[in-house]
Amino acid sequence: MGDQLLRSATSIGANIIEAQAASSRKDFRNFLNHALKSANETKFWLGLLRDSGKKTGEEINPLMKEAKELANILASSILTLKGKV
Repeated sequence: MGDQLLRSATSIGANIIEAQAASSRKDFRNFLNHALKSANETKFWLGLLRDSGKKTGEEINPLMKEAKELANILASSILTLKGKV
């Protein structure tokens, strides 16, 4: 679980950096979509770690809050790019 969490969490930032260097608006949106998917996957792994008892809510909840905030920012940005806001 830890390895999967590390992969998904670091993928968020990597995709945001790639988006900043995108060659088109479509590429930019696609990289943000990948970042959002990684943020959602990160929330899954954090929840699983907490629910399995491997980590406590005290350890996981602040990280979960961060992942949710990132996912919300990314989702809002994607909707703005699609002109749906």
